[in-house]
Amino acid sequence: MKRMLDDHRRAELTRLVRFLGVEMKELLLLHQALTHTSYANEARHSGSIHNERLEFLGDAVLDLIISENLFKRFPQLTEGELTKARANLVCEHTLAKKAAEADLGRYLLLGKGEALSGGRERVSILADTLESVIAAVYLDQGFAVTTDMVLRLLSKELALVQTGEYVKDFKTWLQEVAQRTPDNKISYEVVSQTGPDHDKVFKISVHLNDQELGIGIGKSKKEAEQQAAKLALMTLNVICE
Repeated sequence: MKRMLDDHRRAELTRLVRFLGVEMKELLLLHQALTHTSYANEARHSGSIHNERLEFLGDAVLDLIISENLFKRFPQLTEGELTKARANLVCEHTLAKKAAEADLGRYLLLGKGEALSGGRERVSILADTLESVIAAVYLDQGFAVTTDMVLRLLSKELALVQTGEYVKDFKTWLQEVAQRTPDNKISYEVVSQTGPDHDKVFKISVHLNDQELGIGIGKSKKEAEQQAAKLALMTLNVICE
C-alpha cells in the first residue's frame, strides 16, 4: 500500500477511529477496509486495494471474539444455546445494523454504479465492511483492543443473551414477541403429514392473526412447530438466519 492519504481522507478516518474508540498507527489499513471492490476496479490506476481479504480475516476474528466471550460469560449455556446466540450476534443483519450506527457507509469508497444503486445502505456491503474494519483494527492494534471494540459495538445484543432472549426456544420467543401487541394471536396448522407411522414427516405452518409467517418441517409436530416459529421470527426480523 504505497498510496498516501490526502488530508481530507485522513481527517475522515481519524473521525471514524475516534467514534470506534481505538487508535490506529496505520490509517491506510482502515482506508483499505473501507474500499469496496467496485471502487478498486474503477480506480485501478490509483493502486487502490479492495477489502475482500480483510473481510475474510475479520469474519474469523469476530467469530473468535464472540465465541470466547460467550463461553466465558455464560457458563450455564449449552453448546446449542451458545451456537444460537453467536449466530444472531455475528449474522449479516446484526452486523449491518452496527455498521449503520457507526455510519460506515459515509466513509465507504464505492464505484459510481454501486453508489448510485444504494450500495451505502446495502445490508451485505455494510456487514462485509464492518468485518473488514475489524480486521484492520486487529492487524494494527492486536486482539485485546479489537475485542474491546467489538464488545462495545455489540453490547446491546450481548445484553439480550444475558436476559435469555437469544437462547429461549423459538415458540416461546415468538409468543412473547406477538404479545407485545394486544390481541395478537399465534396459531399453528398441520399442512401435511407423510410417511409411515414409524417415520412420519410433519409440515406445519404458523400464523400471526391471519398472516402466514413460515412453514416448518420435522419428524414430530413439536420439531416442525419449532422450525416454523424460527422462520416466523426471521420473517419479523427478530432473529437472523
